[in-house]
Amino acid sequence: MSFSTFQAHLLENADFLKPVAMALTKDPEAAKDLYQETLYKALKNKDKYLEGSNIRAWLYTIMRNLFINEYRRAAKHSTTAEITPNITNNTLAEVNAENMLRTKEIKGTLYKLPLSFKKPLLLYCDGFKYHEIAEMLHEPMGTIKSRIHLARKLLCTTMPRH
Repeated sequence: MSFSTFQAHLLENADFLKPVAMALTKDPEAAKDLYQETLYKALKNKDKYLEGSNIRAWLYTIMRNLFINEYRRAAKHSTTAEITPNITNNTLAEVNAENMLRTKEIKGTLYKLPLSFKKPLLLYCDGFKYHEIAEMLHEPMGTIKSRIHLARKLLCTTMPRH
């Protein structure tokens, strides 16, 4: 397929992408950018299109992948930006001290729970699955799930707020 034929075929079938881009981004400017980037990527990768295959599905896949990659990139960037600003050794020491105090409070509250709630929750926190905990404690799995859920609720209600 010649480039001009491919380009004409692409433009005939590209309009369905506009509402898809808007649905993905929920922002008119971002949707336009995504649409244009999709067409650019399709033209750039013309050789990967199999003549006779569904061009709309191919274009949709390109758009979806571009959107997902941009979403991941943005999420990674925002996480990094939140973690790295102006961290000093004093700040890290304060955070570590605060975390240690918080952990001590949680453990103190946890050990005040009734044994029937504390045991399943501790096992769950150690990485055991519900069915394994049920076998160890000789209880039905539904009971174990309920006790872990209730133990979490009790922890949330009895922990002091900061």
